[in-house]
Amino acid sequence: MKTQSYRDLAIFVLSKELAVKVHRMTLEALPKFEMYEEGSQIRRSSKSIVSNIVEGFGRRRHKNEFIQFLTYAVASCDETKVHLEMLQETGSLKKDVFENLLCGYEELFAKLFNFREAVIKGHRAS
Repeated sequence: MKTQSYRDLAIFVLSKELAVKVHRMTLEALPKFEMYEEGSQIRRSSKSIVSNIVEGFGRRRHKNEFIQFLTYAVASCDETKVHLEMLQETGSLKKDVFENLLCGYEELFAKLFNFREAVIKGHRAS
């Protein structure tokens, strides 16, 4: 069965779920002074993952462009993990919240990486 929509991709579903969690976390769990600094950065990087998956899927008939946007998504995933680490190491984010989100982003990273590799090796324009 062909994938008809980006919404059918497990990487989209997980990345969107995590981006919503990050957005809520920045509004509920961070100190006010971090809401506009690191909070803004992590919101943008987490949402960038979702956006790059969607834009890449829209260009899936052009293999190199699809791969490029998946590469951006992988890079934004790494960026998001670094923002989480900075928030935790500076004491702005509780350890349990950090560990939960980091675990999710590590899972997402692996799925993104594997999906990207599959596209590189055997892309089918669906």
